[in-house]
Amino acid sequence: MFKKTFLALGLMTILFPVVAFAEDPSGATLNMGLNSLWIMLAFILVLLMQGGFILLEAGSTRMKNAGHVAGKTIFTVGLAALIYWAFGFGIAFGGESSLSQFIGWGDFFFDPQLAAADGDSYPNGVFFLFQFAFAAISLSIAWGGFAERAKLSSYIIFTLFFAGLIYPIVAHWIWGGGWLAKDGAQDFAGSTVVHLTGALAAFAATVLLKPRIGKFNKDGSANEILGHNQVFTALSVLLLWVGWFGFNAGSTVAIGDGFFTYVAFTTMLGAGGGGVAALLISWAVTGKADITAMLNGTLAGLVAITASCAFVDPWAAVVIGLVAGVLVFYSVKMFEKLKVDDPIYALSVHGMAGIWGTLANGIFATQELADKVGIGTGGLIDTGSWKQLWVQFESVVVVGAFVLAASFLVLGVMKMIMGFRVTEEQEIIGLDLSEHGAYGYPEQMKKPGQSFEG
Repeated sequence: MFKKTFLALGLMTILFPVVAFAEDPSGATLNMGLNSLWIMLAFILVLLMQGGFILLEAGSTRMKNAGHVAGKTIFTVGLAALIYWAFGFGIAFGGESSLSQFIGWGDFFFDPQLAAADGDSYPNGVFFLFQFAFAAISLSIAWGGFAERAKLSSYIIFTLFFAGLIYPIVAHWIWGGGWLAKDGAQDFAGSTVVHLTGALAAFAATVLLKPRIGKFNKDGSANEILGHNQVFTALSVLLLWVGWFGFNAGSTVAIGDGFFTYVAFTTMLGAGGGGVAALLISWAVTGKADITAMLNGTLAGLVAITASCAFVDPWAAVVIGLVAGVLVFYSVKMFEKLKVDDPIYALSVHGMAGIWGTLANGIFATQELADKVGIGTGGLIDTGSWKQLWVQFESVVVVGAFVLAASFLVLGVMKMIMGFRVTEEQEIIGLDLSEHGAYGYPEQMKKPGQSFEG
């Protein structure tokens, strides 16, 4: 009986495409269906990266804040979905207007097609979902600057502005046909749009919030505040790594000639280069093969190759990852010397590596791949021209200035009106109890005879 059922299911799997698309002998409907399935799979992979961020932030912070980290991530992703549906997508990808070089305008309260129209490569609804997942990732990166000291209300308010305005404007400039796109800025999957944008919002938050209690001594020296679970952080990197194939390869938004496999290939090489370089440099400098440095290096390699994955040769992907791994190691030390408290290393992993990844296109992009993707020109090594490197530098400077200014403005007003850091007592108790009334690890955190009621 089992064998007959198995054979029947196998036969249905084989025949389904033939039956479903029999009315379209040209194969256009089949191609559209495959594209839609691929983008939907990529969306699911990118959305599941939020699980990686939960484990990364929880594992890198203290046990008393673990439940808060998990809960606020789920809540803010849900809130961001509503804001991006109402406003964000329309600003990022809205129709033509007199200001369309700088901001999209249209498709507010987005109403997706019931089915793809003739000639469409995929239904617009699946494109919305995919783009929302990117916005949510950038938002989760920003939360690294809020970690262990921000009120829950501050997450809610900043989500409104970030998902509804700040991120969509940057996305429009580069991906939505805005002025940087017209200049030829190359950012295939978001080293600038997603990672640098989120990191700079995190920077504004951590500067305004100031360091956690006990992070720095009066003489300026830093104390190491260890995360409570390094296994969580390692697992988070693996989950993010897997999700990144939806992030980068999914950005082809087509099955086509299989180019998505090339993008996945360079992504893997960049990640490997970042992890290996960070481990080796930490071993050489400190005498210990630091696990945290290696994990940060792997993520930095992924961030850096995200812009370049469709534009560079395999050897260049390895170089980009190697440089990112070394860069993130020294960047973490630099920010600590500057007395910037960055619990999740968002500024180094997503910020510095995002800058490097964006600039790397101007150095390593090949004319052949730029022509294939249809964006910009080859880089300095392939063409001998500085043109693409200048465009990449321009996008880093302009996006950086805008996101910093907008984030400081929003967060500065929040700080002035309502305050967005918890009290010293609440921070010492932990955000699990002070903000939510219960610990994420109640059995470990509760003292004998202690009650959490009231």
